[in-house]
Amino acid sequence: MSPHLRVLIVEDSEDDMLLILRELRRAGYIITYVRVDTPETMVAALDQQPWDIVIADYSLPAFSAPEALKLLQRRKLELPFIIVSGTIGEDIAVAAMKAGAHDYLIKGNLTRLVPAVERELRETEERQKRRIAEHALQASEDRFRILCTSAPLAIFQTDAQGLLTYNNPLWDNLSGLGEKESLGYGWTQAIHPEERVKVLQDWQRTVSEQCAWVHEFRLLNCQDEVRWVRALASPMYSTEGHFFGHVGTVEDITQQKQAAQKIYEQAALLDISTDAISVSNLETQIVFWNKGAERLYGWKAVEVLGRNAVKFLYQSQDILSELTKIQALLSRDGQWQGELSQVTKDGKNIIVQSRWTLVYDDTGQPKSILTVSTDITEKKQLEAQFLRAQRLESLGTLASGIAHDFNNILTPILAAAQLLPLKFPELDDNTEQLLTILEGSAKRGADLVKQILSFTQGIEGNRTNVQVRHLLSDVVQVARRTFPKSIETQTNIVPDLWMVYADATQLHQVLMNLIVNARDAMPDGGALSISAENLWIDENYTRMHVDAKAGPYIVITIADSGTGIPSGIMDRIFDPFFTTKELGKGTGLGLSTAIGIIKSHGGFVSVYSEVGKGSRFQVYLPSREVDETQVVADDTALPKGHGELILVIDDEVSISEITKTTLENHNYRVLTASDGISALAVYAQHRDEISVVIIDLIMPGMDGATTILTLQRMNPQVQIIAMSGLIINGATAQNKSLCIREFLPKPFTAQALLSTVQSVLHPPSH
Repeated sequence: MSPHLRVLIVEDSEDDMLLILRELRRAGYIITYVRVDTPETMVAALDQQPWDIVIADYSLPAFSAPEALKLLQRRKLELPFIIVSGTIGEDIAVAAMKAGAHDYLIKGNLTRLVPAVERELRETEERQKRRIAEHALQASEDRFRILCTSAPLAIFQTDAQGLLTYNNPLWDNLSGLGEKESLGYGWTQAIHPEERVKVLQDWQRTVSEQCAWVHEFRLLNCQDEVRWVRALASPMYSTEGHFFGHVGTVEDITQQKQAAQKIYEQAALLDISTDAISVSNLETQIVFWNKGAERLYGWKAVEVLGRNAVKFLYQSQDILSELTKIQALLSRDGQWQGELSQVTKDGKNIIVQSRWTLVYDDTGQPKSILTVSTDITEKKQLEAQFLRAQRLESLGTLASGIAHDFNNILTPILAAAQLLPLKFPELDDNTEQLLTILEGSAKRGADLVKQILSFTQGIEGNRTNVQVRHLLSDVVQVARRTFPKSIETQTNIVPDLWMVYADATQLHQVLMNLIVNARDAMPDGGALSISAENLWIDENYTRMHVDAKAGPYIVITIADSGTGIPSGIMDRIFDPFFTTKELGKGTGLGLSTAIGIIKSHGGFVSVYSEVGKGSRFQVYLPSREVDETQVVADDTALPKGHGELILVIDDEVSISEITKTTLENHNYRVLTASDGISALAVYAQHRDEISVVIIDLIMPGMDGATTILTLQRMNPQVQIIAMSGLIINGATAQNKSLCIREFLPKPFTAQALLSTVQSVLHPPSH
């Protein structure tokens, strides 16, 4: 398609105009033209439409090319202007070019016309592009200048030597320098002499490490005023990768620092208090922590400042809803007081009487929370022991009162059961079996009366070396014969189960109570699992369970797939007379009696439950059958690593530290993270080094399952070991759905931990 050209011809000769048009048409142009020969006709033509180029004869009777050029310039029209003349001399042509003409041609030689036109059109187009770019650049610079001038931060730019090449007015205010004095000034000279060396070391590292720089320090300006600032800077590099300076911001935080200092000075007076006193912002991040808090919780102030108090003072997930209610009351009333369950640095559960007060700023807006907490754990324990003692005393009185009558009832039953076979020696086998059952039941009833009396009156009972495997076999038979057929009973009892020194009747009572509770938790049927195994509890395990002591134990596990225990009542299930069963279906004495028996035998109980998934009771009883020398020998054979890097993720600091220490003592390297978000950041940084990830499935915020799925998106080959104290029946299914290599139930021994890690690092060949 031929290009279109709009030509304004300043010419008095029709013939000369036609020659010009002929040359242009030969070049393929489609021409729109107007010929003018006076200033008036030229003005009219310029008003009529836009033109691409002006071709003018130098001298006309009533007009001239210089006059036409001036007319364009007065109207600020930057059109290509070519002079064509037959009489113009070189001096006149040069003068015309200086005046603004773009080219001149001789009429007798128009061969240069088309190249000249094309050249000028190209140059005009390029000038227009440059002008547009210059306008855009100017607009960008204007916006940048306005933004920097109105910004609430000081903004600066330096060259490679650290000399200022740009700064906004706020920097002048901070440094005390004028606008002209700032440029070329080494801004680091304004750093307070006491901090200059440290700040400059960090500043120079941004170039070598190609990283951003954030620092809080003092400035000493030209008026000897000290200002606290927070500076942020980033190195700049050319497209070839050459460093050429820094760009950054400086924020004046003097007032904030002074306010904080005032708080610290006032708070120093509070350190003599025996109460734990802390101050947190509205997001519960600690900003002050007195000596009383250090003594109560075990955390030093430097360890908690800036941390979220909820993450290290509380373990229960239910506390979040409780804290939400507290903060609502605090916002409404300005204060709150009550009791809270908290946890110390070493994992000890405590109860505090806490008083919260909302602190306001000068404008009346809430800015922080003052908390004063008093440890009432011992007081609450004494109260609980006193109430329990009263209840047990009442129970003992009742049991003692009825024991005589109850024994009088059982005595003739037992005597009759023993005399009838003698009086009727010819009884058939079926009748003899019924009498045997009657005699056994009467004896069992008498033993239970004796057991109630011995428990309430603190009698130790008749203790001997007992093989619990036989008791468990009896309990399993009772379950299979008497429980509904919809309940499937499964067993897993190791054949070499250690013996315990115990009262067999008392242990039988504990086991019966646990399986009956499991039955009642499965009204629609389910699975009852009864298992027993040997376990040497090491120091690793004792640090995860407060009641455990190092040594040999047998562990009896009774698990069901029933309704589960709500977390809100978990702490009360062992209280006397507490029951969730309907009236007439439970006294609330079963578990309280069971826990008393187990503790009197030097044992302890662990309970794990999830609503809708079931419960698992684990009874730990100390054994005398194994001595420590056997286990020490086994400990030397614990599998060791070869410097592999392990990532441990757990929101409970104590478990995280225990796991880390155990792994490091056995030749592993360890990284830790306290939540899912920080774990992802750590993994992203060390992905190629990390061999195994050990992660707790139950964590606040991003839970374990979500974290695992995210890790697997980052690296489908990631090796996962999940751990939890809550997963019961669904552990295997969840392992498969999340592609978890191994599952480690809490609490665990060093042997279990190290063996599990080894099984993932070096799976057995098939």
